Amino acid sequence: MAQTLQEYADWLSNRDDLIWPVAPALETPKATPFLKPLHRISAVTFSIYGTLLHIADGALLLDHQQQLRMQIALDKTIKEFNMWNSMSRKPGAPWEYMLSQYRTLLEDQQLGGKVAKGEKPEINSAAIWKQLIERLLKNEYTFDESFYGSLEDFSLKVAYFFHSSLQGISPMPAALETLCQLSQRGKKLALFADAQPFTLVQLLRGLSSQGTLPPLSELFTQECFCFSYREEVRKPSASLYEKLLSRFKQLEISPEEILHVGSRIHDDLAVARQLGMKTALFAGDSLSMQASKEEVRNPDSKPDRLITDLSQLAEILD
Repeated sequence: MAQTLQEYADWLSNRDDLIWPVAPALETPKATPFLKPLHRISAVTFSIYGTLLHIADGALLLDHQQQLRMQIALDKTIKEFNMWNSMSRKPGAPWEYMLSQYRTLLEDQQLGGKVAKGEKPEINSAAIWKQLIERLLKNEYTFDESFYGSLEDFSLKVAYFFHSSLQGISPMPAALETLCQLSQRGKKLALFADAQPFTLVQLLRGLSSQGTLPPLSELFTQECFCFSYREEVRKPSASLYEKLLSRFKQLEISPEEILHVGSRIHDDLAVARQLGMKTALFAGDSLSMQASKEEVRNPDSKPDRLITDLSQLAEILD
């Protein structure tokens, strides 16, 4: 039976022949927490990258401006999945040819996304790899379906491998402990994030490194998850927030009963605030935090609370 993405990720982590990039040491910005208790909060939503996960470069990147990083990630991917024999024999290194095709498809998705005016389209990295693999299949490329699964399953695993080779990731301090505490106190927890099809696996692997991970259904209210790749738009698209709020509305939870935690004000927390949600700026990672002094002070955008450690949420919601 083909492996799930979670099983595949676990299998990769046990291999001795692979070297993965690591997230840089966590640096915290100078910030003073504001931890006054918030009352009548029934649900807490979290961004993932830069909030629950510490990631190199501060955000998930589909294309890195440092060509060496792309070269290494693509070269590892081509070798791992034996793609070179089915690639066109053009002058230059295999990774250069793959990079050219990858960036063309990436640009096509960026320009071809059909979204409403003012919305920001999301790109699905697994869909890009599926197109690349389909081109290889026309040139007698094969993969082990008994291990990787269908073309869609295989494309997702290739996307996961590529991004794991591109950016290092680690869990934020106290992430699992905080989630467990809030869940045990009866708060509805949901993930509301710019994400890719492999993001949840990255998060669960990171959390499990901090201790025993409860069943997903006990930790989160999964029916309220809102991921950009599923909705095909990313933050700060208003429709993404509206879909999140409609899911909580079905649980009879209103916007003012929801606290959204993230590390960016302009294209995340400010939008949540405008729609009636409470907000908490996570100022625990200098790489990911995007919050100017003006935004913090502006009544239209300033967060309701400021935390420098995820564990402080328990104090705010005590």
